Amino acid sequence: MSKRLAAALALPLLLVAAWPASAAIKTSDVIGRAIDGFVRPAYASLDDHAASLTKAMRQLCAAPSEQNLEAARSDFSATVEAWSVAEIIAFGPIKENNRLERMLYWPDRKSIGLRQVQATLAAKDPSATDPAQLAGKSVAMQGLGALEYVLFGDGAEALAKKDEPYRCAYGAAVAGNIEAIADEVRDAWSQPDGFASLWANPGPKNPLYRDGIEAVTELVGVFINELEMIRDVRLKGFLGAKPDADKPKQAIYWRSQNTANSLAGNLFGIDQLFEASKLGDALPADARWMAESIHIQLTNGVAAAKSVTDPIDKALADPAPRDKLEHFALITSSLSTLIGTRMTAEFGLTAGFSSLDGD
Repeated sequence: MSKRLAAALALPLLLVAAWPASAAIKTSDVIGRAIDGFVRPAYASLDDHAASLTKAMRQLCAAPSEQNLEAARSDFSATVEAWSVAEIIAFGPIKENNRLERMLYWPDRKSIGLRQVQATLAAKDPSATDPAQLAGKSVAMQGLGALEYVLFGDGAEALAKKDEPYRCAYGAAVAGNIEAIADEVRDAWSQPDGFASLWANPGPKNPLYRDGIEAVTELVGVFINELEMIRDVRLKGFLGAKPDADKPKQAIYWRSQNTANSLAGNLFGIDQLFEASKLGDALPADARWMAESIHIQLTNGVAAAKSVTDPIDKALADPAPRDKLEHFALITSSLSTLIGTRMTAEFGLTAGFSSLDGD
């Protein structure tokens, strides 16, 4: 459990004391279902999509064409969607060896990463075309943001011809690095004595989770912290209080038009995790309505995001899709209250903790 989360919690009750005895639910069962029902499948899906993306990039480099460029772009979007679902589990193996930042360096408010990628393309550094060597370079040069620029940024159309062999080779190396990271994380979650075992089997001798309350706190923290991240960092990073305050080029994946799909994927991941863990079953009988309400609101949030199909700059300029984004924000705020205040109170947890508050 993170230091930030641990320091922000004051736990007046054992979680098992807050759960109804009739539910007969063990924290280890909740965590086990979260791992088997969501975490492992989500990272397996990411690994599969990343492998397909690497193949598509290699095919593009071997035979440049409009068709192969579109195929690579399509696989990129599919990988972004798979990552958007899995990335809500932002602890454990993905945090080791800077994997999280290497997979996605964002936000890049000062365009540091963009300048590094552009400089690499200009200099044609041969070491950046080797996935193994690339893995040791700046985190901004080796993840989804870098590959998005390669495939959708200025000059990307040349990938369909034989004019940009270096750009394509660099993009293929980035894709290979993304695949390597996904593969490592997938394997790490699959290890019988690895992080998954520590999370699912808390105890006095466990170096990370001393009891069930700490293990479930990690799970509940996913819902609270990720909802805050989605709304306050991802969405409000580009959606202003008024249209004239919008910043479309601050939106994640704006070049590839994956902004709304990414937001939808994040909420879909939260919904899938909540449903897989069956955390709602641990609520007292008179509070079970919360679980259904959480599921319904998450489903509505996904639908709202997916209904925004235009490029983000056009969507923000059009009142109808912009209203959808504002509705999305309202849904996340409602969910934050429902999960972060009301549900945590039922479990005897202190509400309002956040990994975004700093140490």
